[in-house]
Amino acid sequence: MLGAGAAFEGRAGRAVDLSLLWPCALLFLASAGVTIAWCGSMDGGMPMPGGWTMSMAWMRMPGQSLPQAAASFMAMWVVMMAAMMLPSLASMLSSYRRGLRRYGASRLGAATALAGAGYFCAWTAFGAAVYPLGTLLASAEMRSAALARLVPLATGAVLLLAGAAQLTAWKARRLWDCRDPLACCGPAADGPRGAFRHGLRLGLHCCQCCAGLIAALLVAGVMDLRVMALVTAATTIERLAPWPLRVARATGWLLAAAGAVEIARAAWSLAG
Repeated sequence: MLGAGAAFEGRAGRAVDLSLLWPCALLFLASAGVTIAWCGSMDGGMPMPGGWTMSMAWMRMPGQSLPQAAASFMAMWVVMMAAMMLPSLASMLSSYRRGLRRYGASRLGAATALAGAGYFCAWTAFGAAVYPLGTLLASAEMRSAALARLVPLATGAVLLLAGAAQLTAWKARRLWDCRDPLACCGPAADGPRGAFRHGLRLGLHCCQCCAGLIAALLVAGVMDLRVMALVTAATTIERLAPWPLRVARATGWLLAAAGAVEIARAAWSLAG
């Protein structure tokens, strides 16, 4: 019979404490449910010149102020990142928790929660940087039909670059670090400040490692549940599978192929 301190070994040989698995699973289900409901309430978008549709994520609702729109986007972003990153984050938090246990630290639950909070603070900062850029681009595209027609071409270029990033040695190093907590974040740090900073370092590392996939998400459909599911699967499998480089390279070639197809379609449309 497994007790609360038992661990499950995945195919990649990384254990997840049962005491941590259930809270992460519940949080994942809650964030995924909210994300699905949120995307359903914002279904559709604005048809744009060039045959594409602008996501509602970059638009202000009627009567909504800019601060309100920004707060709404950030809330959506944090919930979405929780749904997308928790499947792979649980393993890293388990490694952190085991490190604390080896050093004889107490209050493991509070330290793990603070590390998780630090992790999502990094992703919150990522979203805060993305939002103004997205709204500025959206505003420019709505004012200029000529610029709007170039968006499919730019989307293809971003997908192509995101795919190329997946094939680099830099990406390979980031992935291997994800499987080695010491290389990624250093020794497990105790205390509230140490736990939060450990999670923050982990989040910053994750933002770098996922940059290409998140860029693909942003240009392909930040509120598209199908795209979100694909990116979630890619980020999770490449971290937990026993053959991470194969997964990253396969994802890279698929993204590059999608980008090339999008560029060809956009060029054909512009030429016609």
